Amino acid sequence: MKWFLLVLAVSLALLAIVIVVGVLLPKAHRASRSAKLGQSPEIVWAAITEDSKFPEWRKTVTRVEALPPVDGKPSWREFDSRGGSIPFVVLESVAPKRLVTRIADAKLPFGGTWTFDVSAAPDGRSVIRITEDGEVYNPVFRFVSRFLMGYTATIDAYLCALGSKFGESITPEN
Repeated sequence: MKWFLLVLAVSLALLAIVIVVGVLLPKAHRASRSAKLGQSPEIVWAAITEDSKFPEWRKTVTRVEALPPVDGKPSWREFDSRGGSIPFVVLESVAPKRLVTRIADAKLPFGGTWTFDVSAAPDGRSVIRITEDGEVYNPVFRFVSRFLMGYTATIDAYLCALGSKFGESITPEN
């Protein structure tokens, strides 16, 4: 019984630390990563804007559902392999250079925008930079995203999946 109480006390103390640290962390963060791709900006643009084809190259997306436009702008819902879903809306689209999307569900424990900047590199390749202006509302999720996952984990996974779509192995950079 002593061991059980000790384990319980330590677990509760750790949870309390996670919550307190999470509360002290800022809700908002900015993270940005880039990658070079051996494709033209137009081809990269097509890949990042054809949301119906995301399940073909993003392993975490199982399907995409088109949603009605929001203020005349395209929107869709992505379903993941864990059964969750996230709706997105396009805020800005300047082909083939800049795309800004926003999570369109205020009830989620996180939110924010992703800005995709695509440019031609001098060597004929493309550079894509993704900047996340995110918010994490739940203090436990804030702790996890800051210290366990890292703010760039989702961006890095996206960039690696994009590279794989083109048969390229890329390394995201700052």
